[in-house]
Amino acid sequence: MHKKTWILFFVLLCFTFLVACGDTNEETEQDSDDDELKVLEVDFQVPESAEAGETVELKAVVTYGGELVEDADEVEFEYWEQGNEDDSTMVESTNNEDGTYTAEVTFDRDGVYEMYAHTTAKDMHTMPIKEITIGDGTTEQEAAHDNADEQELTEGFSMHFVEPETIEVGEEVDLVVHLKWDEEALENADVRYEVIQGDNTEQTEWADASETDAGEYTATHAFEQADTYTVTVHVENEDGLHEHDSYQLDVSE
Repeated sequence: MHKKTWILFFVLLCFTFLVACGDTNEETEQDSDDDELKVLEVDFQVPESAEAGETVELKAVVTYGGELVEDADEVEFEYWEQGNEDDSTMVESTNNEDGTYTAEVTFDRDGVYEMYAHTTAKDMHTMPIKEITIGDGTTEQEAAHDNADEQELTEGFSMHFVEPETIEVGEEVDLVVHLKWDEEALENADVRYEVIQGDNTEQTEWADASETDAGEYTATHAFEQADTYTVTVHVENEDGLHEHDSYQLDVSE
C-alpha cells in the first residue's frame, strides 16, 4: 500500500504542475496579446486657418491603449511653409500633465503651412501631420505671380520678359522684354519699366526702354538695396495698344 500511495502522490503532483504551467502560459499569452493590442496614438489638434501674426495653439493629446499618457518622453512640433520642408522650425511642447502637450506659435506671413507632432512614448514613436492656412494661403510672391498670370492681354499680343539670373545691389542690370503681335515681332512700341521696391509705391522708379532689335526692348537699371522688387512692363503704340504685366525680382547683397 505504501508503494501505491507514493505512485498516486507522484501522479497528482505531475498533474498539478502541468495545470499550473498551462495557466502560466495562458497568462503570458494573454499579456502578450494585450501588449500587441496597445497602440500609441496622438490626436493632433490644429486650427484649419488663422491670420498672420495671430497666436496659434498646437495641441497633441497622447494615448496608449486608450489611456492618457502623462509622461511622454518627447513631444515636439515641427512646422514649415508648404513646399519648403528643408527650412523648418522646431518647437518644444509644454507637458500639461494630463495627457495633453501644447505650444503656441505665430506665422508672420500668409501661406499654407504643414507641421508634425513628433511624439515618443512607451518605446514607440509617431508623427502625425497637419496643415494650416494663414490669411488667404497665398504668399506675396505667389500673389504677384498669379496677378501677372491673370492679366488679360489683347488677343494676338504676347510679352516675354527675360528675368536676370542674378542681381546684386548697385549693379546695373539689363531689363529685356520681347514683344510679338500675331507671332511677328512688334516694332516701334513705347516701352517703360516701372520699378517698385517691396510695398513702397511712393518711391516708384521708371526706366525708358530702347528697341535694341526687332521686337526687343532693353533698359538699364541699378537696384540700390537688397529686397524684392516688382517690375511692371508698360507697352503702348500708335494703334492704341496699351498693355502691362508684372514680375518680381530678388536683389541680393
